Amino acid sequence: MHNVTFFFRALEDGYNEQTAAWAWTGATIDALIAVIGQNSHGTSGGIESLAVEQFFSSSAIRSYLEKVQTDYFVLCLSQSEITPGQFAMERLIQVSEATGAGMIYADYLETKNGVTGPHPLIEYQKGSLRDDFNFGGLLFFKTAAAREAVAAMDQDYEHAGLYDLRLRISEKHRILHLNEYLYTMSEPDVRKSGEKLFDYVDPKNRAVQIEMEWAVTAHLLRVGGYLHPEFDFIAVNEQEFPVELSVIIPVKDRNATIGNAIESALKQKTEFPFNVIVIDNHSTDGTSEKVAAYAKSDNRVIHIIPDRTDLGIGGCWNVGVHSPLAGKFVVQLDSDDLYNGPDTLKKIATVFYIENCAMVIGSYQMTNFALEEIPPGLIDHKEWTPENGRNNALRINGLGAPRAFYTPVLRKINFPNTSYGEDYAVALAVSRIYQIGRIYEPLYLCRRWEGNSDASLGTQKLNEYNFYKDKIRTLELEARIRLNAENNKQP
Repeated sequence: MHNVTFFFRALEDGYNEQTAAWAWTGATIDALIAVIGQNSHGTSGGIESLAVEQFFSSSAIRSYLEKVQTDYFVLCLSQSEITPGQFAMERLIQVSEATGAGMIYADYLETKNGVTGPHPLIEYQKGSLRDDFNFGGLLFFKTAAAREAVAAMDQDYEHAGLYDLRLRISEKHRILHLNEYLYTMSEPDVRKSGEKLFDYVDPKNRAVQIEMEWAVTAHLLRVGGYLHPEFDFIAVNEQEFPVELSVIIPVKDRNATIGNAIESALKQKTEFPFNVIVIDNHSTDGTSEKVAAYAKSDNRVIHIIPDRTDLGIGGCWNVGVHSPLAGKFVVQLDSDDLYNGPDTLKKIATVFYIENCAMVIGSYQMTNFALEEIPPGLIDHKEWTPENGRNNALRINGLGAPRAFYTPVLRKINFPNTSYGEDYAVALAVSRIYQIGRIYEPLYLCRRWEGNSDASLGTQKLNEYNFYKDKIRTLELEARIRLNAENNKQP
């Protein structure tokens, strides 16, 4: 039987007995090591300790490998209470020996608000490049694979060391998801999904995000998926359109908010003609009647009810974009959001011409339903840069709003007919070939309320969404690798 070194994060006030319970899972634990801060007073209970400045830094990762004398080791990522299941460690070793996986993570039972239930995780893909991918509370490593990765590390990260390690392991070894509930862990963050959604763009996390970008860019260079800042030319005056710009609003059953959205669009002040195309996806709550009334009173409002009944948000977008009434540029407006001023459309159109781009993305202000600002406030996605934005886009979960497109390009690409991630998929596809312009000042008010589709997602639905976005990244990464191979471009 191969033994394991087990690293756990000691609590600030001393020894973490719950995590140390893994020592009694059998004869597999060869060394139990408490990871403490540099200024910590150490642990109690006779447990060996290792002092590091940052638990996930490159220097910490190297320190762990220097300590390991076993074929496998475990990093306990959480300081929450963790209780092992029956023969959990033995099972991880067995699976590693059978598959040769470089890293394994497993499903777990989660205790939240006093209730324990299953918390399944999702499969790791080539496109699982998010630095916040949920591996649960434990990562099981094959020591030889980790040593190989660490030996190749040529950057010292304060925050992205573990991220760098798993990216490097994934390049040469399998990262395996074991869909068995091997342990029980308490959930310290009981916020709803909608409250966690924007953590990664919180300004206080900016230094972390910069390091994560460096790590993923280096990974893309190694695997052949990096794209140089070279873009195809856009000739925005080649075709004639009925109007310069169209606001596209897909909607279904948003009687409480659709009027505000339409009025927000109609209040725009421009020197060019524009219209508002509302794709009403067979609403049943009075939304249809409300949109029809606006269309009757203002000929700029185009009310379209699709013939098809199988459309998601992406499919509704396609209906609007392919309408003969669509303008040269199409701009997003969700049915429960607002433009924050009368010059939003003018600013967006200006960027298309100045930067010769196929897409423009703005910045938005987070508000509650009453339009009062809520944390984290302004979402400006400054991680997008002209030089590296489209590479870093494979790491992050969103690209900002409002989103606007040059219609001829969008008619070639089309949205996937889904109701989540459809805009992200299109943005990645656009960025593969064309420049994307950015506006970092707020143009949009994003209202968070209980009616948002992502306000409070259960584990199953959140997993479904995250798996789909990872699939989008996988498809895009493969497309970029093929594009580079066809162009014979060496990173």
